[in-house]
Amino acid sequence: MFNEYKNRIFTFVDNYIHSKADAEEIVQETFLILWQNRRNLLAIEHPRNYIYTIARNKTYDYLTKTARNEKMLNQTWINLSVSYNDIDDKINLSESKRIIEKALTELSEQKQAVFNMSRSENMNHDEIARVMGLSKSRVKNIIVEVLKHLKYRLSKSAFIIAFVLVVKQLLF
Repeated sequence: MFNEYKNRIFTFVDNYIHSKADAEEIVQETFLILWQNRRNLLAIEHPRNYIYTIARNKTYDYLTKTARNEKMLNQTWINLSVSYNDIDDKINLSESKRIIEKALTELSEQKQAVFNMSRSENMNHDEIARVMGLSKSRVKNIIVEVLKHLKYRLSKSAFIIAFVLVVKQLLF
């Protein structure tokens, strides 16, 4: 069953998320669920539909999680852009911005340009796609990839980010 469907499922998932590594992980999770439910497979009338339903649900879960992460990072980005009067807060904010700026320099020029157009120039995906000569979905994927990268880098400095967010909550 794995050999029969793995490539089809991979293509199906990759068409939605445009990330080979994440698509591969979803395929593995799909077949893990099949393996865990193998005793019930004989009762399933349409195994192909069953497999695709599992993959679809895993893909939706992934997209939901990615959207949630993007929203969290957008909020963090906004929070980090706020200027505080307190010296300690300014130092922490400055350090967080430095971490983000350093993380951005680790990315390709294309990813940096797309992200800066989105965040600094407030361009929407259509505008960025036209300027960069990319598809709208590729622009969205680049932004998601950049946000994932920033989340990873920020998670290494989670204490600083948590402190900034807590202080902001206390002030407002």
